[in-house]
Amino acid sequence: MIGNLQLPQPIVASLPRFSDLIKAIKRHRMVAGATALLLIVALVSGIILSVRSSASAAYVTAPVVQQDLTQNVTASGTVNPQNTINVGTQVSGTISAIYVDYNSRVKKGQLLARLDPTQLQAQMQQAQASLAQAEAQAAAAQETANGNSTAISVAQANSAAQAANAQAAQAAIETADANITKSQSAAQVANVTVQRDKALLAQGYIPRSQYDTDQSNAVAAESALKSAQAASIQARAQASAGASQAAASSDQAAQAASTAAGSSDTAQGAQAAVGAAQAQVAQAQYNLDRSVITSPTNGTVISRSVSVGQTVAASLQTPTLFTIAQDVRKMEVDIAVGEPDIGNVRSGDPVSFNVLAYPNETFRGVVSQVRENPTTVQNVVTYTVITLVNNPQNRLLPGMTANATIGVATAHNALVVPTQALAFRPSTARGNYRHGTSAAHVASGGAGSPWGQTAAGAGGSAAAGNTGVVFVQNGRQLAPVRVKIDLVSGTQAAVTPLRGTLAAGSNVVIGSSNSQSASSSTRTSSGPGGPGGMGGIGRALH
Repeated sequence: MIGNLQLPQPIVASLPRFSDLIKAIKRHRMVAGATALLLIVALVSGIILSVRSSASAAYVTAPVVQQDLTQNVTASGTVNPQNTINVGTQVSGTISAIYVDYNSRVKKGQLLARLDPTQLQAQMQQAQASLAQAEAQAAAAQETANGNSTAISVAQANSAAQAANAQAAQAAIETADANITKSQSAAQVANVTVQRDKALLAQGYIPRSQYDTDQSNAVAAESALKSAQAASIQARAQASAGASQAAASSDQAAQAASTAAGSSDTAQGAQAAVGAAQAQVAQAQYNLDRSVITSPTNGTVISRSVSVGQTVAASLQTPTLFTIAQDVRKMEVDIAVGEPDIGNVRSGDPVSFNVLAYPNETFRGVVSQVRENPTTVQNVVTYTVITLVNNPQNRLLPGMTANATIGVATAHNALVVPTQALAFRPSTARGNYRHGTSAAHVASGGAGSPWGQTAAGAGGSAAAGNTGVVFVQNGRQLAPVRVKIDLVSGTQAAVTPLRGTLAAGSNVVIGSSNSQSASSSTRTSSGPGGPGGMGGIGRALH
């Protein structure tokens, strides 16, 4: 019976004794206390170990290297000959023969192909026949012009003769008028003499014979006057006839001159037709000569676009038959450089590139030209950079794809650090710096920092012209050094210390060995034998 509870006898018999139960409870309390004590000891030990581990944090460092650092622009391009000439045809026709093929070495003037000349020869013969006809017509017109020139001469001679006759007739008129005047004077004198003699005869002063003689002279003077008057009339009639004949001769001369002028124009037109026919013959001969395709230069045939029997039509655009590279030992690489990088590329920059045919070989060249003509494909703007490359062994072939690297800037004999060193910032728990500067203040890059604002602290990436901070490990202490970033190339940066000490061989911190980022940095960095040229990255110092 327990308290007021009365248990059946079988159950009571099966229960342990109360003293045994008390003993068991005491044993369990001792085990639980021991377990709790062990847990407390383990927790305190873990905290102590964690604090010690935090106090003795490990950093991943890399040495500062003094070397040349080059900033590169990478892009792809195409290998092409420096000078290529497209050989076409200026006349239409059918290819009747081809004398060269791909890779043929040709000389200037060498026969490349020939067009069927049948149609061109027919055009030449037609032009020659037209020329002969024009020459015959010109000769006939010239003869006519020459005959008309003779007629002009005859008409002009007749006109001159008639003019001379007219002048003679005028002179005869003047002579007849002078004779009339003379005869009139003589008649007047004779009549006066007869009147005087009549009075003297009546008085007996003169003999009868004298009177008769003077009377006869008067009659002769009257007759002479009438003859002079008749001669004057005749001279005037002749002068009038001569003037008519002279006018007719002048009209004939003018008509002959007009006819001769027309004949001369006809002859000149015929001569011009001869010139046009000669030009047609020259054009036909030119076309016939162009049926033979020759090389305009020395070089190598790198493309043939026609075959025998193919018809080529030279209309608005000259068809290309062959492409000739002048010198395949001098090639160029046409590199498509993107808009963000083109501003740094200049003529004279060194270029190295690889092609798929020789993946383990590096070819080198020099930038010759940066073309200002943009190319836009799917809103991506690129500019063509021409790089000249020597190809003495003819290993580079036209059309090869080149993966090029252009060295756009070089920092000579510079202090080079990994870009991870510019991005690293220690945490406050591990902060142990000279000058007593807090880690939070370092990470924030505040204005009160002894090394000032940094690119990484401001949230930007390491870029040339900016300033930054690297941490140099001296024993267990980190010394911040403010630097100016002179050049960035890939995972490396050339820097100049502005405040603090930084020299070749100094160990700059790039991360913590307890963080994933430090492990990643260790895996991506390389030593002097690797691409980065930075040895010792991944060495942990405690």
